[in-house]
Amino acid sequence: MEGAFQRAIRDAFEQAFHAGQDNPLVIGAIPFDLAEPSYLYVPRRYEWRQRPELPGSASSEAVMPHLLDQRSIPDEQGFKAAVTHAIANFRHSDIRKAVLSVSHELRFSAPVDIDRLLMSLRAQNPEGYQFRVPLPDGAELIGVSPELLLRKRGGRIQSNPLAGSAKRQPHPDQDRAAAERLERSPKDQYEHRLVVDEVRRVLEPHCLELDIPEQPSLLGTPALWHLSTQVDGLLWDARTTVLQLACRLHPTPAVCGFPTERARKLINLVEPFERGVFTGMVGWCDANGDGEWVVTIRCGTVKRDIVRLFAGAGIVEASEPEAEWAEIQAKLSTMLSACGLRQRTEAGVAS
Repeated sequence: MEGAFQRAIRDAFEQAFHAGQDNPLVIGAIPFDLAEPSYLYVPRRYEWRQRPELPGSASSEAVMPHLLDQRSIPDEQGFKAAVTHAIANFRHSDIRKAVLSVSHELRFSAPVDIDRLLMSLRAQNPEGYQFRVPLPDGAELIGVSPELLLRKRGGRIQSNPLAGSAKRQPHPDQDRAAAERLERSPKDQYEHRLVVDEVRRVLEPHCLELDIPEQPSLLGTPALWHLSTQVDGLLWDARTTVLQLACRLHPTPAVCGFPTERARKLINLVEPFERGVFTGMVGWCDANGDGEWVVTIRCGTVKRDIVRLFAGAGIVEASEPEAEWAEIQAKLSTMLSACGLRQRTEAGVAS
């Protein structure tokens, strides 16, 4: 049965057809909690362009105003306490994973140049899924996600769930060793398998063919190694839209936990802020049902002089609070570096 959300998308497409568009599309951001409002737009016109080359002078660090203040919500002590709380909960419930996150707020002396910030993100992560979405409160959502939730072209679909991470190391031998430790880690393999099994459960009923490798591979970004599984499928019904399937996948255990609803309740209990669009999905869908949606991670919101960054870590029973806090800092490093700030040290002080 078609729900209110999908009917609203269909009605918006009908209006665009009547306005003379041949193949309208909807584009924007959907929040972590599907009960909250989405920020979606049907543009009057759009065009597809090749991504231009970065100028030779492009820097991976934006020219930013003076940093006045920064704070983490929760702070290091609060986050580690939340991890301990979650692990204790696992031992007395059927929750097997919960993703806990941090909001890191930066306050600058003047409004931030978003165009420069985006260029710096792109210089750092030229292969990532880059996005910029206006929000109703005047802020803009920006980011460069490594994780494809779902892509659809005709009857073919692709997904690339990521779960299990390790910080990149500056020396090639150390970096290779970090990647190999991640591949051998029972904790990270377990965390990854929970995500892949859920993706399989959701997609399999819609697919004539579904190819999911038995073991994950490594995917590298400038900041992190990830365990990655490339999923490919052929739909029974090519009329099924990318947005319909993406909404069924979302939120995966990679950003919420498992089982989903129980993990969400635990997150609401221990996280001291509302996620909003963080760990939601961002992308587009056209009137043919084709499109691409990525997981809203490695991201932040910019509103004049305030930048709010976000990062999360998957917690399972074998997690260690110290290691999970270190993973949060590594994930924040992408956006912090783009803002001209170095990654926070283990003591929690920005350098």
